Amino acid sequence: MTVAPLSWTELEALTDFEIDRVNGPTNAQSTLRLFGKSEADVRVTLYRDNHAWCPYCQKVWLWLEEMRVPYRIEKVTMSCYGEKEAWYKRKVPSGMLPALELDGRMITESDDILLALEQTFGALKFGMEDPRVLPMRRLERLLFRAWCNWLCRPQIFPGQDKDSRRKFIQVVEQVEKALAATPSPYFLEEFSTADVIFTPYVERMNASLFYYKGYSLREENPRMSDWFDAMESRETYRGTQSDFHTHVHDLPPQMGGCYANGEKQAIANQVRVDEGEWFGLPDVKYPEPENAKQEALKRMILHRRNIVKVNPANDQFFDQALRCALTTMMTGETCEPPKESDKALRYLRDRVNVPRDMSIYAAKHLRTALENTAKLAGDRQGTPIPVRHRRDQDPVNFRA
Repeated sequence: MTVAPLSWTELEALTDFEIDRVNGPTNAQSTLRLFGKSEADVRVTLYRDNHAWCPYCQKVWLWLEEMRVPYRIEKVTMSCYGEKEAWYKRKVPSGMLPALELDGRMITESDDILLALEQTFGALKFGMEDPRVLPMRRLERLLFRAWCNWLCRPQIFPGQDKDSRRKFIQVVEQVEKALAATPSPYFLEEFSTADVIFTPYVERMNASLFYYKGYSLREENPRMSDWFDAMESRETYRGTQSDFHTHVHDLPPQMGGCYANGEKQAIANQVRVDEGEWFGLPDVKYPEPENAKQEALKRMILHRRNIVKVNPANDQFFDQALRCALTTMMTGETCEPPKESDKALRYLRDRVNVPRDMSIYAAKHLRTALENTAKLAGDRQGTPIPVRHRRDQDPVNFRA
């Protein structure tokens, strides 16, 4: 037996999700962070990308959150998903991200930004130039290069993929030794700048290698697994953390391409990341918040008109299909969508972004509801996600 889709008014009554975006938990939607201080204390403006895809932005963002430095956020379009704003190019002619304005002075390059912040507000336990941090910075760059060589180069000769895998794992073994050398799960004796430096690309390695190469960084390396667990214990990191689905599809245009090896495990992982089951993937292990579904629903209600408008399907037709999926998510009841709405529902399933739209568990519930509802209508997939650009994610569609 199926139920009729709830109205938007009825759905709205099912969620009371709300957070203090200014003083509460780290979140991707905030444009001002005060940490209990006043706006008069704000000396910093962080310019980061709209979608929270930029790894270097995440590094600075995480540092500011950990240090609880009051700051404003101005969001800028990355070239891979839209036209960069003219006002930003007047401020930063190169258009590079992130940028930071500190007491009226513009700074670019994430390492230079962190150095300037340290000089003004102090170091995060150990500073960028600390003798204990400098070797970690070099190791992170070594790991980054080994990852790029494996992920971003097409296979031209036999055995190339296996050779690149071997070289990457050799560097990972050095990372494991570095983590094992401390009494904490972090890179030094306590959480510090060293962890902030590793975070963005290690998070992206975990996602991309699972999907394109069938290799699970988090599951196959016990020290790195402990590090991920420790990071997820931090509210600051959880607020910036993305999921596998978001990363594996935002990376190709940023990296100039990501190349799958075609192995059985990689193919199976791709199907799972793209089509589910999303719960149990090694992208997150902290306990699910009780209000994850309410968060997903609140975010969908907030943007529902634009979500319906940008979907390739007819507005009225998709509005009903979407309400069916949300009804199922919130009630657990089967709600049959309009016939042939499968492509439209999966189009949205593929374009939910973490943490831009919502946190990881909220997105897992939403994707699951969209997929399960789509299955009732058919087995067609949505419009393919582009790999050379992501103009399907142009934020201009969601601006007032």
